[in-house]
Amino acid sequence: MLEPDATYTVLIQPLGRSFEAPDSLTLLEAASFAGLRLPRMCRNGTCRTCLCKMLDGRVSYQIEWPGVSAEEKAEGYILPCVAIAQSDLVIEVSGVEEESRR
Repeated sequence: MLEPDATYTVLIQPLGRSFEAPDSLTLLEAASFAGLRLPRMCRNGTCRTCLCKMLDGRVSYQIEWPGVSAEEKAEGYILPCVAIAQSDLVIEVSGVEEESRR
């Protein structure tokens, strides 16, 4: 029997919007499903366009060493394009666009 995906709540500051992030999707993918477009380009952890600060919570990465320095990791910076929620999160992101629902 398959276990259901764990799902966590991600709060985006200063926007004040939240979305659900299952542990089967990256934060970028989960935000997109919720109608939120986070800054992005490469989607593979190298360009750093999506770099943002995690104020609270834990993530894991799809790749061994994403394009975040040890100092940046220590300060809470993450790359949502390759980060997967491991707990509820609060992230600080500028430039988030809300996609219109039709």
